[in-house]
Amino acid sequence: MSQARDVVEVIARALVDVPDAVQVTEADHRGVAVIELFVDPGDLGRVIGRQGRTVSALRTLVDVTAEFHDFDAMLEVREPA
Repeated sequence: MSQARDVVEVIARALVDVPDAVQVTEADHRGVAVIELFVDPGDLGRVIGRQGRTVSALRTLVDVTAEFHDFDAMLEVREPA
């Protein structure tokens, strides 16, 4: 697990109404760490934010954390299946 994954989990749990529903997974895809954030469907709007500003800020934090620790990462927000 990377530090970028930990950053996403802490911030996402603080943003949502149902923090127990937050799940963060990490997988390697062609040398890039893909961090998937799963939230309750009712909290999806909170994570995305107005005009996508919140999710954009989360992606920026992932990029900065990954760059600081010398790896590539990207964030994807998903609804649980």
